[in-house]
Amino acid sequence: MTQHIHPSAYIADNVVLGENITVGPFAVVEADVQIGDNCVLGAHAVVQSYVKMGDGNVLHPHAVLGGMPQDTGFKAETVSWLHIGDNNVFREGFTAHRAAKEHGITQIGSGCYFMNNSHVAHDCNIGNYTIFANNVAIGGHVEIGHNVFMGGAAVVHQFCRVGAFAMVRGTTGLSMDVMPFMIVGGSPGRHYKLNTIGLRRAGITGERYSTLAAAFRLLRNQQSLDSLQETAELALLKDWLAVKSKRGVHGFIATKGH
Repeated sequence: MTQHIHPSAYIADNVVLGENITVGPFAVVEADVQIGDNCVLGAHAVVQSYVKMGDGNVLHPHAVLGGMPQDTGFKAETVSWLHIGDNNVFREGFTAHRAAKEHGITQIGSGCYFMNNSHVAHDCNIGNYTIFANNVAIGGHVEIGHNVFMGGAAVVHQFCRVGAFAMVRGTTGLSMDVMPFMIVGGSPGRHYKLNTIGLRRAGITGERYSTLAAAFRLLRNQQSLDSLQETAELALLKDWLAVKSKRGVHGFIATKGH
């Protein structure tokens, strides 16, 4: 087993470490933690108890994973978890908390990038390939879909959902859900138009894009989507809409061509 652990780092006795692990000066890994292969923990990074992470994750200095929930009713002896996938980057000052209930899980997917001082609260579920810019903060029980971009200093109220391929503009405060494939911003938040650049980067172009544009015109006019030819993106949108919202959905602002 190849490991590069600085002598000043602290690793608890019952930690499970994968191959080719690097742990920097004064980093801390508490008990009941599993870390996959090829992970890097920077100086002063902390992985607290009840964290399971996959391969290829990078923690920059002072990132903290697995802290106790910021819930005044939480009991320290509760066994709950933070599960993390593969190949995520956690920049300086990032924090993520484990779940608030016994055996609950806060879930972070794979391929995500979390910039400085961003935060994932207890019981959240973060999809794959999602980006949090600096100072993004999401409350408890928030769901963030795949391929979402959260702009700098955006904040999300607990129990909200942000659908896949959405883009949230910087400094936006969300108190309701954001539909997949859309850009939302303003105060209060409003859906402006399709996330054209994000969709193009994901290869959602041509007829696939046109179907989504038609779908949102119909939704804006409170009409059914049944007349549209089914695509993978339309099926995802229908499935998302079929889930009962706990917070409601942010409104539309009509934009020519969308």
